Amino acid sequence: MSTEFTLNGSPVSVRSDHPHLLAALREELNIISPKDGCAPSGQCGCCTVLVDGKARVACQTPLDKASGADIFTLEGMPAHELARFTAAFAAHGALQCGFCTPGILVRTKALIDRKGANLTREEASRHLGGHLCRCTGYIKILDAVDALAKGESPQPAVPGGVGSSGVKYEATKLAAGLRPYIDDLFLPGMLHAAVRQADYARADVIRIDTSAAEAVLGVEAVITAKDVPGNLRVGILQQDWPIFIPEGGRTSYLGDVMALVVAEDVATARRAAALIDIQYEPLPPYNDPVKAAAPDAEDAVWELDGNILSRSAYQRGDVETALANSAHVVRETFQTQRVEHAFLEPESTVAVPSEDGQLKVYSGGQGIWDDRDQIAAVLDVDPSKVVVELVSNGGAFGGKEDLSNQAQTALAAWLLKRPVKCTLTREESLLLHPKRHPIRMEYEAGCDPDGHLTALRARMIGDSGPYASVSMKVLQRAAGHASGPYKTPAIDVDSIAVRTNNPVCGAFRGFGANQAQFAMEGVLDRLAEKVGISGWEIRSRNVVEPGAVWGPGQIMDEGCLGARACLDAVKDAYEAAKAEGKPVGLGLGLKNSGLGNGLTEVAKAVVRFQPDGTVDVRHCWTEMGQGIHTVALQVAVEELGVKPEKVQVLVDTTRELGAGQTTGSRGTLMGAGSVASACRAALEDGCKIGIDYHGEYAVDWTDSLNDGVENPVIHAAFGYAAQMIELDTQTGTVDRVLAVHDVGRAVNPQLCEGQVEGAVHMGLGYALTEGFPVDEDCRPTNATLRSLGIIRPKDMPQVDVVLVECAQPNAPYGIKGVGEIGLVPTAGAVAAALHDFDGQWRSHLPMQEPSQQDHWALTAVPA
Repeated sequence: MSTEFTLNGSPVSVRSDHPHLLAALREELNIISPKDGCAPSGQCGCCTVLVDGKARVACQTPLDKASGADIFTLEGMPAHELARFTAAFAAHGALQCGFCTPGILVRTKALIDRKGANLTREEASRHLGGHLCRCTGYIKILDAVDALAKGESPQPAVPGGVGSSGVKYEATKLAAGLRPYIDDLFLPGMLHAAVRQADYARADVIRIDTSAAEAVLGVEAVITAKDVPGNLRVGILQQDWPIFIPEGGRTSYLGDVMALVVAEDVATARRAAALIDIQYEPLPPYNDPVKAAAPDAEDAVWELDGNILSRSAYQRGDVETALANSAHVVRETFQTQRVEHAFLEPESTVAVPSEDGQLKVYSGGQGIWDDRDQIAAVLDVDPSKVVVELVSNGGAFGGKEDLSNQAQTALAAWLLKRPVKCTLTREESLLLHPKRHPIRMEYEAGCDPDGHLTALRARMIGDSGPYASVSMKVLQRAAGHASGPYKTPAIDVDSIAVRTNNPVCGAFRGFGANQAQFAMEGVLDRLAEKVGISGWEIRSRNVVEPGAVWGPGQIMDEGCLGARACLDAVKDAYEAAKAEGKPVGLGLGLKNSGLGNGLTEVAKAVVRFQPDGTVDVRHCWTEMGQGIHTVALQVAVEELGVKPEKVQVLVDTTRELGAGQTTGSRGTLMGAGSVASACRAALEDGCKIGIDYHGEYAVDWTDSLNDGVENPVIHAAFGYAAQMIELDTQTGTVDRVLAVHDVGRAVNPQLCEGQVEGAVHMGLGYALTEGFPVDEDCRPTNATLRSLGIIRPKDMPQVDVVLVECAQPNAPYGIKGVGEIGLVPTAGAVAAALHDFDGQWRSHLPMQEPSQQDHWALTAVPA
C-alpha cells in the first residue's frame, strides 16, 4: 500500500505504514528540515510543515490526511524567499541551537502569507505558542517575524574581531534546516536501535527474555549486559552508571536501560523492544532524600554502599556568637524543585565501524573526549580505536554531559560491523538524562541595626537520584555560593548530596548557584524589611568589593567590581518603579566561570592553514547554541587578521585537545584563551600551510575547599548580574525584566544579549511554573513537553538587557562567563516582587505551580 501527495511541487508516493507524515518525510523521502523533537505528541512545533497552505505539525498528521494534499517544507521554498527568511532570523540573532527554527520559519511563512504587513507582534506571539524554543526567550524571534511581516530584508552582519556583533556561525544553514543534526544523518546500510527501559525504579532483575523481540522480522540483534566486553559502568566523576542492567542486577531508576534492539528500521526496533519480557522482584524505592540519608536506610543503588554521595562543608568565624549578638535574625527553609532541561533535540548517536578496525561515533555530548574514553572502556579497546566527532547539538544546558545512548549505540555498531543510529523518543529522553537538583535549604542569617550582615548558617540536602553524574560538584557549588555576592563576617555551611531512586540529577544551567542564591536573596529581603530599608539598599551595604572576604574565605579581586556596577546600573529604574507604585523586586547574583576548587583546567586548540586559504580552527568545546564556534571564529579574526568567511571551526578527537565537559561558564573564557594562543603560535612561525599550530590556556591556581587554606582561591573568575522584576499592579504577572549583566568583555554583544534573554526565560519558568515531580514510585508525573510548565511566547514579558564590562584580571580579553549567570538572580527577584505585590513571602519553587514540587518538600532538613 502507498500514499501519494505533492511534496514541494512534485508528486511523490510513500509507504502507507508510516505512523505519521513526519516519519514518511524523514525516513523515506530524506526531507530533514522538519525536525523530530517529540513525535508523535506534536507539542514542540519543530516538525511544522504546510498542508494545503496551512501550518500543521507533521508528527500529528496521519498519512491518510496527507493523501492528495500539497505538502510544503523549507526544501521547497524558493531560494530568494528562503534567503530572506533565514537572513532575517540570522541578522536578529533569532536562533541559537537552531533545532526549533525551521518549524518556526514555516509557521512564519504561513502567518505572513495570510496576514502580510497586518501581522502584529501580539498575534505572532499567540500563533507561535505551539513552538518551543528553550534557547532564545522568543524576543529576537518575534523581532525577526516583525521585520519579515513589514517587508524588511535585514542583512546579517558578519562578525569581526573580539567585541563586534554579528551572526552566529552557520546561522543561515541552521535556520533553513540544512545543517544536519545527528538524527538527520542517513548512511548506506545503517541500522536503527531502540532502548528498552526499566519498569520499576528499584527492583531485582530475575530474568530478561529477548526471544520474542529477536523473532520479529527485521530485527538484527538484541543487545544486553552480557554482550558488554569491557566496563559495564560509566560516569564522568564516578564510574557508577551501568549502561545495561543485567540479569541478577537491580534497577535504580526508571531510566535504566535493560536492552537495545537493533533493526532495519526504527519502527521495527521500537515495536520489538516492547516485546522483551523482563521478570522483576520489585523493592520499595527511595523517593525521599531525607529518608534515604538516614543512618538505617538500605542502599538505594545496586552494588553501591551508602546513600550519602558527598558532603561539602566549611566554617569561618563564630557564627553562633554572631547570630546571638545580631540586631535582626531571619530563619527560613527554602525548597527548589527538580527541573527538566527540555532541550529540543532528543539525544541521538550514530556509530560507524570501519574496515581498519576503528569506530567513528557522531555525538552531541558536551565532552566528546570523555565520550571517547568511556566508549573505549565499554568496548575494552584502546581509545585510539575510537574517533568521536561533535555534531553541534540542538540544545543541552548541562543535560548532555553524561553519556545517554552513545555507549550502547557504539557497542551495537562494533558487534554488528554496520552503522547504527539510536535516537531517543522524547519520553525515553525525559526518563533517562539528568535533571536540575531539588535542594532543600535551611538558612539562618543575621545583621546589625544598619543592615550589615553579621553571620550566615546554611544546611542543604540535594536529591541526586541514583548515580553520581556531577552531583557532588553541584552541591559543592551550592555550598560555595551560599552567601551570594555578599560579605559575610561569619559563615557555616554544610551541603550533602543524597542517592535516591528518583531521576538522576546532574548539570543544569546555574549548577547549584541559582538554588543557593534563591535562598540567600530571600533572607536578605526579609532582613531588609526588619531593618526598614529597601532591597537595593541592603544589597548596596553588603555587596562584595575588591579585598573583601567572600564565602569560603576567598579574597575577591578587581573583577568583583562588576557586582557593584550591576547594582548601580539598576538603581534608577528600581527607584523609579518604586516611586510609581509598581510591585518590584531585585536580585543580585554571582556565578563562577570554570571548575575551580583546586582542579587544573587546560583548554587546547589547533590552528591550521589550508592550501585554499581556509583556516581550520579546532577547539575542545561543544557548540550547543551558546556560540562557542562564533567565539573561536572571532578570536581567529582578531589575532590573525583573516576574513571571517575563511575560518572553519571543527571539533573531533583526532587531536588530543580534551578539557572535559563544556560546563561551568568556561567555554568562552578558556576557548578564547586557547584559540588566541594557537593563533599567536602561528604568527610567530609565519602561518605556514599544513602545520598544526597548538595553543592552550590553563587555570591552575585555584584551591579546594578541603585544602585547609585560610583564604582559598576557590574560583578564578565570576560573572555578576542584577535583575529587576516589575509586576502588573492589577494581576501580579511579570510585566518587565531589567537584566544588567557583567560579562567582563562581550566577545559578540548580540549573542551575549541573546544568552541573557534566553536565561531570563528559563529563570522565570524556574521561578514560577516549571517542575518535574515524581510520585511515590519515583515515576515522573510529567511525561510530555507541555506538562513541564515552560513559558510560551505570549506570556514572555519585556526583557531589557544591559551589558556591563568590568574586565576580569588575568582572563583572555577580560572575559567572564555569561551562559549560567543569566538565571541566578531571577527567582529571588520574582519572589521579592510578589512580596511587594501581596505581602506574602515565598520560599518554595515554583511559586505559581506547587503541583510541580515533590511531596518530600514538606519534610524537615536533617541536622
